[in-house]
Amino acid sequence: MTGHRAAQVRIFPDIEALSRAAADFFVMRARESIAGDGRFAVALSGGSSPKGLYSLLGSPPLRDAVPWRGVHCFWADERCVPPEHPASNYRLAREAFLSAVQLPDANIHRVRGEETPDAAARAYEEDLRRFFGGPGLPEFDLVILGAGEDGHTASLFPGSPSLRETARLALPVYLERPELDRVTLTLPVLNHASHVLFLATGRAKADIISGILEEGNPRNHPAGLVRPGDGDVTWLIDREAGGKLRRPVRA
Repeated sequence: MTGHRAAQVRIFPDIEALSRAAADFFVMRARESIAGDGRFAVALSGGSSPKGLYSLLGSPPLRDAVPWRGVHCFWADERCVPPEHPASNYRLAREAFLSAVQLPDANIHRVRGEETPDAAARAYEEDLRRFFGGPGLPEFDLVILGAGEDGHTASLFPGSPSLRETARLALPVYLERPELDRVTLTLPVLNHASHVLFLATGRAKADIISGILEEGNPRNHPAGLVRPGDGDVTWLIDREAGGKLRRPVRA
């Protein structure tokens, strides 16, 4: 890895405009990667922010703009629930766009959330190593992430020992009930991606966004620790999430 590149920041008036820009970004990166390498490896996220993006990908005209047979879908994190569970990140993507596009089943690399967190994390890591090959870190063409109100991203939470992991690709995350246990990609994997796309909406995230993007992340929010040395980071945020930025860049 070389030095960290400055993040690109774009602010949108609402989540609809943000989602359109995110969908265009996805399509552009997919077409570029497949044209160059024959495949496009993307790690998806759950939560409310990417729903609009996924819906656009599953609808014309964007549904027909991607050579889907070259796309391989992974997940940045997953809750340890069966794939049909309402809290499943896989289910969110499946219902929004995976079921509507010509994507081979073999190209869907879901986390086996129905298993125990440890077993699911190890199986997912094995899948990652098989797909990307070699002992090194996988290089995703695109990772889609969100930022929580506490600054977490994927299932990397503030103060978690998971943030210090350097060897594993995926880790189990055990949380206190009623929270669901999870599996997450590790920080080294996120920081080895070619492109990272953050989606963040809502006034409740304004302090977090300002701290990460303008103050140097003094509280070490996990979302602010995602800074690929050889990759690009783009933040797409709505007007409310960007409300405390002193130098906003409007899209």
